[in-house]
Amino acid sequence: MAANEGEESVADDLESNLDRQRELYGETLRDLADRVMSALDLTQGRLAEALGLSAPMLSQLLSGRRVKIGNPAVVPRLQALLELAEEAPSLTREQVASRVAAAHDVQGTFTTGMTTRDERRAGALDVLRATASGPELLDAARLLDEKHPRLAALLREAGPAGG
Repeated sequence: MAANEGEESVADDLESNLDRQRELYGETLRDLADRVMSALDLTQGRLAEALGLSAPMLSQLLSGRRVKIGNPAVVPRLQALLELAEEAPSLTREQVASRVAAAHDVQGTFTTGMTTRDERRAGALDVLRATASGPELLDAARLLDEKHPRLAALLREAGPAGG
């Protein structure tokens, strides 16, 4: 039984770490890395090289065993690769390869440029308020109370005077 408790504790720690990554970076680092690797046809090892991280460190970050990118120079590099991932369909393979190679030299300030959980929540509330009236939001919250209480609470928060 103690072994199962230990396994549950590790799983809880990993999930907590992934939640913290979502707060810091807007998504888990695994999700961000997967987007970059897929769009740019990179292996995890090549991504680590482009970011200036060791492969084991990147692995720990992507698995949730570590929460934060410790080297502040890596975040702007990740941002550059995420931007490149969006542009990649309109570029040649050579252009993509050249820009991936140049990503290691990207410098910048320590900012993720990604929204925090509070900013995303505020944005969601704004969208809800722009989509429906206060009474409509409260009606929808009542309909969702039983099966989706967290969503109902968000609708109430968006409603008149915060619900």
